Amino acid sequence: LKAVILIGGPQKGTRFRPLSFEVPKPLFPVAGVPMVQHHIEACAKVPGMKEILLMGFYQPHEALSRFLVSAQQEFKIPIRYLQEYAALGTGGGIYHFRDQILSGGAEAFFVLNADVCSEFPLQEMLEFRQQHGDAHSFVILATTANRTQALNYGCIVVNADTQEVQHYVEKPSTFVSEIINCGIYLFTPAIFQYIGEVFQRNQQELVLEESSNGWQRAEVIRLEQDVFTALAGSGKLYVYKTDGFWSQIKSAGSAIYASRLYLNQYSKSHPERLAQNKPGGPIIRGNVYIHPTASIDSTAVLGPNVSIGEGVTVGAGVRVRESIVLHGASLHDHTCVLNTIVGWDSTIGRWARVEGTPSDPNPNDPYAKIDSETLFRDGRLTPSITILGCSVTIPAEVVILNSIVLPHKELSRSYKNQIIL
Repeated sequence: LKAVILIGGPQKGTRFRPLSFEVPKPLFPVAGVPMVQHHIEACAKVPGMKEILLMGFYQPHEALSRFLVSAQQEFKIPIRYLQEYAALGTGGGIYHFRDQILSGGAEAFFVLNADVCSEFPLQEMLEFRQQHGDAHSFVILATTANRTQALNYGCIVVNADTQEVQHYVEKPSTFVSEIINCGIYLFTPAIFQYIGEVFQRNQQELVLEESSNGWQRAEVIRLEQDVFTALAGSGKLYVYKTDGFWSQIKSAGSAIYASRLYLNQYSKSHPERLAQNKPGGPIIRGNVYIHPTASIDSTAVLGPNVSIGEGVTVGAGVRVRESIVLHGASLHDHTCVLNTIVGWDSTIGRWARVEGTPSDPNPNDPYAKIDSETLFRDGRLTPSITILGCSVTIPAEVVILNSIVLPHKELSRSYKNQIIL
């Protein structure tokens, strides 16, 4: 078994700015560890996993290399980064590196998109494949969304008896199905035959359209639109439906929601990562992650859903809720931080208040997903969480509401509903 994690590249993650300026989005910490580490951890637990490949078109990057070295040591499994020469789409990358994926005689491999958070029921997908279909069938992990939100995802029509995919449409314009693609797949080497057919077809079309300015590439292949749509109804593609948590991490607001889902899971999977109330320690409410190097005053109140990075300083009487505070940040006495991501090495002065509006899914709808809002609606900034880029300084006694502050800014006054460039 192998696993491939698709991490994309620098022109993606635009909705994640200004945070993706400082670190590749897959390394952004969610619930205290880099986003993609949750994937690696889940893959490393699967018996028979021989190698994990990260695939994307980030230039070899010091932070990425450091992360891979430490992850290999921690999980005792070979982890490599394969760099695409251009954005090849979800199918093009794995087709381009098919020899690397199949080397060593891989019988099956997982493909996971890096920008999702999930319980990753990989073992269950393997067992499901043994019970359904033949040795060459493929499995898509799916979940249920509500009718309106399903239009934003890949929608799957499933045979209720056999769990076979009968029809697949990526982001349909009208309602097709409430069952949506989670971006986690289990393939056998046979998938390359189908991706290869798309590649051949693309090449023929390019030969016919020689006037197409040469910017299109036959290698750009999208698994969802090009491969799954064709495979639907062929008896080769099956759906494993999960009732566990799942969410996309497209915007910074969804990172706080994903952090909540993972912190919740820690009570079962990593109780040691959750902070406890101790005499002389800060007051903890709900699930909170605190890096061991952080220094936190005993009168601070943290939680629920708070993640404190390394070297963070939290002063007396500080209140933090539903927020991620990244490494090196400093919250001076009596600051209040709600629904906010505080960037690396940022400083918030005494008695300041930094607050955003949560973009959580509807709690009364069990199938609601987080909406990936655009930044602007009707020419105005959509109220969402507040984001401070790295090295932002907020003076004492000001209020920052629903705003995005780009890196290296020193503010002098209060702001509301603004992007501060």
